[in-house]
Parts: sequence; C-alpha cells; structure tokens
Amino acid sequence: MKNNIKRGIEMNFLGILVSYVYIAFIIVFAKIFEKKGKEISRKFIHIMLGNWWFIAMFFFTNVWFAIFVPATFVIINYLSYKKDIIKVMERDVQDGLGTVYYALSLLILAVVSFGVYKQPSLGLIPNLIMAYGDGLAAVFGKLIKSKRYKLGDTKKSFAGSLAMFVITLLLVGAYLIYYHPGFWQTTHWPIVAVLLAFAITALEATSGKGTDNITVPLGSLIMLLLVG
Repeated sequence: MKNNIKRGIEMNFLGILVSYVYIAFIIVFAKIFEKKGKEISRKFIHIMLGNWWFIAMFFFTNVWFAIFVPATFVIINYLSYKKDIIKVMERDVQDGLGTVYYALSLLILAVVSFGVYKQPSLGLIPNLIMAYGDGLAAVFGKLIKSKRYKLGDTKKSFAGSLAMFVITLLLVGAYLIYYHPGFWQTTHWPIVAVLLAFAITALEATSGKGTDNITVPLGSLIMLLLVG
C-alpha cells in the first residue's frame, strides 16, 4: 500500500518535471519559426501546448499536482506580458492577455477534470479545440485569402472560421463517440455535432483581445457536459 502511494507521488512529481521540460522545448523550437514571423512562432506555441494535456492524463492522479503547472504559468505569462520576458510568445504590440487566459483556462479545466469530476480525459477535447481549432484557424486565415467579416470588435476571415468549424466538428464528433458510444448510431447525432461546432466557432469569432483562449475551452466544456 505504502509502495503504491510512493510510486503515485513520484509519478506526479515526474509529471511536473516532464511538463516543464516539454514547455521549454516548445519555446526553444518556436525560435526557429520566429524567423518566418512572430505570429507563426506564437501559433506554434499555442498549438503545441495543447498536447500538454496528454502528459497530464498520463502522469497526474492528484488535482493539486495537475493544477500546479498551469497555475505557475498564469503568473509567468502575466509577468512575460508585462515585462516581455518570453519574447517569442509575445506580440510586438500587446493586444490583450491571451497568453494568461490560455494558462488560466488550463487551470480551470484541470480543476474540473481532475478534481470535480475525477475524469482527466474530460478536459482533453475542450483543450484541443482551443489549441488546434483556434490555433489553426489563425494559420489558415493568413494562408488562404478570403473575405473578412467583423463581429463586434473582432475581425475574422471566412477561411479561418471554416477551419475552426471543421476541426471543432471532428473533435466534438470524437467526444460523442468516446463518451456516448451509442449516440453516434442515432439519426440526430450529426445535427448535435454540427450545432455544437457552430456554437463554439461563433464563440471564437466573437471573442476579442485573446479572450477566446478562455471562452472557447470553457464554453466547449459546458456545452459538452450539457450533452450528457
């Protein structure tokens, strides 16, 4: 019994170490992409950080260990925002607390998944929607020329929003199949998946100044929980 507890604690501490090493590698490799533009390096970090959740699911069995890394990066990212410490992930002209919101959303997802529901995989899809959906939407929005539209104070491209919708639809579909194995066999599951993907895409399109890094993952989590 004591040996099992000891191994569990060791795994959790190892998870923290692996997390920091992984994040450090992402920041180092982002310097390579910085030569192609600051925004490319920022999106590389944005997307690759989403994979941290796989590390969390593998190593962490305790909510306090699971929230430690994102909690520290709420502080680190805020200091970087104010002092331009991690230059590769900061814009030349600051436009909101997006990096802080990213870490904060991971913190809340960890609390809900590892603490409230004690189901670590629960936060995976909302996290991946933020990382890959939102991140690749910005990439495709720049690579593919398309008309832009404005909702409130935010400007988006149709190509970017379409990329966000498709990626979100695939991830939502994966969630429904995994958590509701019989649901996909019903006739109405495609409608549910499309509506959820559309609602999440709308959240991303209407969230300005980096707030999509918190509205998209938390909004996704709430919607997916409401499905059942």
